[in-house]
Amino acid sequence: MDTLLITADAALRTLFATPRAAQPCPTLPGQATELTAAEKAQAGALMRVNHVGEVCAQALYTAQAFATKNEALRAHFIRASTEETDHLAWTEQRLNELGDRKSLLNPLWYAGAFGLGLLAGRLGDRVSLGFVVETENQVGAHLQSHLTLLPAHDHASRAIVAQMKDDEARHALDAQKAGAIELPQVVKNVMRAAAKVMTTVAHRV
Repeated sequence: MDTLLITADAALRTLFATPRAAQPCPTLPGQATELTAAEKAQAGALMRVNHVGEVCAQALYTAQAFATKNEALRAHFIRASTEETDHLAWTEQRLNELGDRKSLLNPLWYAGAFGLGLLAGRLGDRVSLGFVVETENQVGAHLQSHLTLLPAHDHASRAIVAQMKDDEARHALDAQKAGAIELPQVVKNVMRAAAKVMTTVAHRV
């Protein structure tokens, strides 16, 4: 019952509360960000996609923590979720600074990601960890693409995305060390296709 209540609380906090970062938002000292209206709109759409990614990360880790019976692994997932809360807070803060909004479909994204995380967890801890590795690898590639798509002078967004990319790589490595198996290529392809749908829709809605 305690685990169920914690899981429900995590969902409500992710979707409806203002996230609080444990670490300060990354910056580039001395690099001022001055953007045109069009550049703000471009950056806002990209950061909205990144914010959705962090909503999904919260759902995935929360579901995987709920599914596992291994207390050490549950602590691993909860710790990763806590670190991802920094990303959630940073991207929301940046959206506010850009005068843009979060995705209107965040409850849907959360529910879908939670379902995937729960399924991965039910298939076993090593599969669940393999799901983390593949997810984080795909997210890292996605963030790298955003570093080329963001306006050249948007130093604030770039600093956030660069730090997120480093953190996601570390999460993938941690999962590998914890015993992840490599997922079949067909599963990777399905995950990539689902992520493409999410990022395309979230870019606009």
